[in-house]
Order: sequence, then C-alpha cells, then structure tokens
Amino acid sequence: MNRFEELKALILSLEEEFYKFYDKGNKTAGTRVRKGMQELKKIAQEVRTNVLEFKQT
Repeated sequence: MNRFEELKALILSLEEEFYKFYDKGNKTAGTRVRKGMQELKKIAQEVRTNVLEFKQT
C-alpha cells in the first residue's frame, strides 16, 4: 500500500505545476510536469509488476 500513497502524493504535488503550466503558460512548470509524469509512469510500472508477481504466487 506504500506505493499507492506515493502515487497519490506525487499527483497532488504536481497539481500546482499543472496550474502554472496550463493556466499561466509557465514553460518551466511544463518541464516539472513532464518530469513528474515520468516518475509516475515508473512507479505505476513497478506496481503493475508487483501485482502480477503477487497474482502468480
């Protein structure tokens, strides 16, 4: 369940950056959003792998 909490925290931490990028047009916030989304993708893939391993045991 720890990974789930990490995912939630990551998404919440990116909320302000999304606002800055989409509403205010801040291009450096877009870089931070992309970096955060890459981390989100990495964690999500790890969760998928763990679920599959757990399912097979």
